[in-house]
Amino acid sequence: MPWSETSYPQSWKNFTAEVRRKMIEIANSLLGEGYEEERAISIATAQGKEWAENRNKQVR
Repeated sequence: MPWSETSYPQSWKNFTAEVRRKMIEIANSLLGEGYEEERAISIATAQGKEWAENRNKQVR
């Protein structure tokens, strides 16, 4: 199931909108590559946090 800004995993609700958008982008890409949803969520969460921290952006 691809995610969007209005439909995303509950675990992402406390992230800023900008970080959440990046996580959605990453997770949807992973789904397109054949990853299972749970794995895509896990990877996108870690990479989204790293993306924000490397850019000095607020994560939550």
